[in-house]
Amino acid sequence: MIWMWIGFIAFILVMLALDLGVFHRKARLVTVKEAVAWSAVWIAFGCAFAAFVYFAYEGQWFGIGTTADPVDGLLNDGVRAAEKYLTGYVVEKSLSVDNIFVIAMIFSFFAVPPLYQHRVLFWGILGALLLRGVMIALGAKLIAEFHWILYLFALFLILTALKMLFMKTDHADPNKNIVVRLTRRLFPVTARFHGEHFVVRAGAPASLEGEVPGGPQVPDEVVEAARPRTLLLTPLALALVMVETTDLIFAVDSIPAIFAITGDPFLIFTSNVFAILGLRSLYFALAGMVTKFRYLKVALALVLLAVGVKMLLAEWLRLALGRHFNLYLLLMVLGILGGGVAASMIAERREQGRGRRTA
Repeated sequence: MIWMWIGFIAFILVMLALDLGVFHRKARLVTVKEAVAWSAVWIAFGCAFAAFVYFAYEGQWFGIGTTADPVDGLLNDGVRAAEKYLTGYVVEKSLSVDNIFVIAMIFSFFAVPPLYQHRVLFWGILGALLLRGVMIALGAKLIAEFHWILYLFALFLILTALKMLFMKTDHADPNKNIVVRLTRRLFPVTARFHGEHFVVRAGAPASLEGEVPGGPQVPDEVVEAARPRTLLLTPLALALVMVETTDLIFAVDSIPAIFAITGDPFLIFTSNVFAILGLRSLYFALAGMVTKFRYLKVALALVLLAVGVKMLLAEWLRLALGRHFNLYLLLMVLGILGGGVAASMIAERREQGRGRRTA
């Protein structure tokens, strides 16, 4: 089975190298048309991988699918593995959309020029992949040893969903984030951007972009006078720190959600990776429209609630719905998300209609 992991990780590394080293080697603006095209490419890759999952588990390639799934105690044949992979992919993809709202807020607060946003997202997502890998490995080991942890995950998901539904969740000032405050305390931060660099040496010329708001910073004239070997962080580095911190917070929600579906580490990791890889292009496709999807957060909360309930009632649901009960969960998640988007679009059109009548 180790060859499956090696092959998949090698494929991801090649795709990331092509992304940064070929398609986005130089900083440039990412158009909505290009972002939509790349989003379609990543979604196609994610969906097509389900076919690979089916044949790999059906044929038990390299010994994959020969042990019982820790969550439901069943062997994952081709159909069951593909269902779990697709359900996990859709759940993780939908939860990652909420991350887009926060990333847009971070870029707006730090006034990150659109020209450099792709670079922050690339390294942010690379860090997210490493973080998810560690969390998935720890979670799989815990569930294999202590199955009752699944019920704690379920309660956590249900409480998180209720918090999203009934509590105000406006995001705080990034300058008050403890990680950002610690970063400012440990490292000097320049007042202005220095191109696409996260770290610069003293004396490096600043870009024309404006200053980042809030917090102690090193004025440009001080940077020029500092010792040439002094290393300084740029506001772009602060934005990256905030993006990584945000993903850690979101991973706390999303990782238990995928363990509600399967305990197979390969299915969990691959579904997470494909969901995250498309996040960057999805951001550029949706960043200007996030405010229009007013009911999407409610839909995401309902998704978490459904997944948490499914985790609590897994045994009963399997007996009542049969071996394909994960397929029903997938259809439910798609229906909830589709309903949230449709309700948002209807509300937006009604507001536009009222605006035309009052104009």
